[in-house]
Amino acid sequence: MTIKDIAKESGYSVGTVSRTLNGSGSVSERARKRILEVVEKHNFELNTNARHLKKQSKDGIAIIIKGTNNMLFAALVEQLQGMIRLRGYACMVYYIDEDDNEVEQAIRICQDRNPSGILFLGCYKEHFRKKFSSISVPCVLVTSSAEDMGFEHLSSVGTDDTEAARYAVSHLFSHGHEKIGVLGGNMKRSQAVFDRYRGILQAFEERGMEFHPDLQYESAHFSISEGYSAAKKLIRKMPDLTAIFAMADITAIGAIRAFTDAGYRVPEDISVIGFDGLEIGAYLVPRLTTIHQNVSGIATKCVEILLYNMDNGISAIHEREPFYLVPGETVVTRK
Repeated sequence: MTIKDIAKESGYSVGTVSRTLNGSGSVSERARKRILEVVEKHNFELNTNARHLKKQSKDGIAIIIKGTNNMLFAALVEQLQGMIRLRGYACMVYYIDEDDNEVEQAIRICQDRNPSGILFLGCYKEHFRKKFSSISVPCVLVTSSAEDMGFEHLSSVGTDDTEAARYAVSHLFSHGHEKIGVLGGNMKRSQAVFDRYRGILQAFEERGMEFHPDLQYESAHFSISEGYSAAKKLIRKMPDLTAIFAMADITAIGAIRAFTDAGYRVPEDISVIGFDGLEIGAYLVPRLTTIHQNVSGIATKCVEILLYNMDNGISAIHEREPFYLVPGETVVTRK
């Protein structure tokens, strides 16, 4: 009989069982009673040596962040860390490259540190479909939906990326722009990029136009420098470009600098719309037009859902935070 067996029979997570056996608190009375019933039924005895080895990492929550330059994730991590620590949990933060496999990283963390829960900032769903079943602790996808994957211990909170991207491109169409370029990311490594790309295609289809990715799409990591380089490439491919949709504000900032250096005026020559609603966008000259995500709302719901699932072992919870357009000053009507 192992802790995993107790978790399976009691209906609670491994983390909840571990905290109950270690007497660490943060467990509901109902969960504690049910787990102890199973323990008594099987005369289970906790290996105190193993408990000692794991003591430092118990009640710890891991945060895995894809990409080191994503300012939205930086803002989320800052809030998540504060909320987690206020609730008495240790916080372990891991940064990986945008192209790395976040699920494999999580498996290594579970083996080495035994976290009670995991928050994923950035994901690619194929990674989860292939290996997530190896992870038994409650997890939450932050800013992406996991609803279609059907894992009982994988919750999610985020924005409807597809609808938000469709809205952003439709906003450019409504201002008379048809020569629209996109600064995106790697669709084979990022679910958010893939979902936003679908929204772009929908906007073009609704307009009765075809989107040509070889001409109109340039991939870049979400950073200022990569946004700068990608915008330079895009303008060379589309010299008649009148507007761009950048899948991240940080990429849009780099693009605006690239257009300015190339002799274009923003927004008079090229309009720009970003995605995230970062605070820095309000202080640019001109102010950035962007799709705003509710960072505080997303962070709060993620922590609440993760802790609730850690304590109660219930099925996954999936919620979406609304987005809205921040008008800014980087989009004008095409004459």
